[in-house]
Amino acid sequence: MTEAATRSVIVERDFPHPPAKLWRALTDSALIAEWLMQNDFRPAVGHVFQLRTAPSPHWNGITDCEVLAIEPLKRLAYSWNASGNEATTGPRTVVTFTLTPTPTGTHLKMEQAGFRPEHENNFRGAGYGWQRFFAALERVVTERS
Repeated sequence: MTEAATRSVIVERDFPHPPAKLWRALTDSALIAEWLMQNDFRPAVGHVFQLRTAPSPHWNGITDCEVLAIEPLKRLAYSWNASGNEATTGPRTVVTFTLTPTPTGTHLKMEQAGFRPEHENNFRGAGYGWQRFFAALERVVTERS
């Protein structure tokens, strides 16, 4: 039996800021709360944390995560399990941020991998959500980090 192919949401953007500014916004809990969600994140491999927002009819507002990889100023990866409500469960995916220095700042790539065919709505929602999150991240990096 073969496993169904998975899909990824990928968002890439060039920022006119050094990697250290972006890294801070990706790993500082207070800054993460400003562009992504409330959280208890700590930049330590194995740290289990939650991202939290207001619940909706199809989601309890909680995403369970675990830090999987940290390469300071280069790469951050964590699991992402948006659990849903009693009747639904979301996909278990992995979010990876990759920072690459450029002559004018930093190229940031975010990939959320692992969407199976039965999670098409989650896949589409993630594509929309990450565009919004990146817009907020850009504001936070410019104004706060």
